[in-house]
Amino acid sequence: MTLQLPKQATKMASDLIGQALSALFNLVLSPFELVFSLLQRLIGIRSMPYLFVLPNLLIFGVFILFPMLFNFVYAFTGGTEFFPDRRPWVGTANFDQILTCQNFLDPNSCREDLFWRAVFNTAGYVVAQVALLVLAAMITALVLNRSIKARGFFRSVFFYPVLLSPIVVALIWKWILQENGLLNGIITGVGFNRVPFMVDADWARFWVVIISVWAFMGFYTLILLAGLQSIPRELYEAAEIDGANAWQAFRGVTLPLLMPSMTVVLVLSLIRAVQIFDVVFAFTGGGPGTATLYMVQYIYDNGFASPTKQFGLAASASLLMAGVLILLTLGQLRLRPEEA
Repeated sequence: MTLQLPKQATKMASDLIGQALSALFNLVLSPFELVFSLLQRLIGIRSMPYLFVLPNLLIFGVFILFPMLFNFVYAFTGGTEFFPDRRPWVGTANFDQILTCQNFLDPNSCREDLFWRAVFNTAGYVVAQVALLVLAAMITALVLNRSIKARGFFRSVFFYPVLLSPIVVALIWKWILQENGLLNGIITGVGFNRVPFMVDADWARFWVVIISVWAFMGFYTLILLAGLQSIPRELYEAAEIDGANAWQAFRGVTLPLLMPSMTVVLVLSLIRAVQIFDVVFAFTGGGPGTATLYMVQYIYDNGFASPTKQFGLAASASLLMAGVLILLTLGQLRLRPEEA
């Protein structure tokens, strides 16, 4: 009897708490239930999904679609005024200023030389960064797909930099690579001279690529890892029975079946590489000189950092960059194998 009383009291207390929470839950939801039931009667049950999507559509319209439409207005107007009704119509004058060059391979011969320096810097960065990123993500995914000890831990370790803010990543690496930073401290500690990582153009370009690969590789590794895990194990067993070695199995089984995931990685990494800004802005600020001046920073400098606020020039440059991105993406999608 003495053992049953505490159990009965515990059960009664649990039931009372459950009833109280249920009553509180119903009390809170009653006004919402009343409102949505009235709306359902007013607009019909078929229109209710649009009602729930409406807040997201409003946010998308205000913060994405509306600025995009304004960008077109700025691209074909001039002056330094912010409001479109105060900006004079100039037609394609902004595009003419950007695209006027005696020799497109020589930025110094262009009317807007900084734009073309940004174009060449961005092209070099995209080629180096995307190639190194895809290669590193592929190797990492292949290793993490094997039966290794602490596999879950290493997957988390490689993904952790993705969770960090790009500004935080840039500041960490800036602290490591600056003149009196950690890496130069180690170099001078073993008897060598300091290396100008932050003020030498070649070193700055190199480290921008390395830092961006380190920061973003984990995301693409997970995509490739998911693709690898979707490949049936039986195919590798059949290849092994046929006498295929590891390289032949990778070339004949892994790579073809991984192409859908690889296409996603290539498209996303290419778009992100062309749009690089935050890491470089916090790490080098586009310097030294214009060594790490990329397209988005050129747009930012003209539209916000410049005292003259050349919104039209920045808008026209952004439209040109968007057009190039669309063409590159469509080209990648058309080049993928039909089996993908």
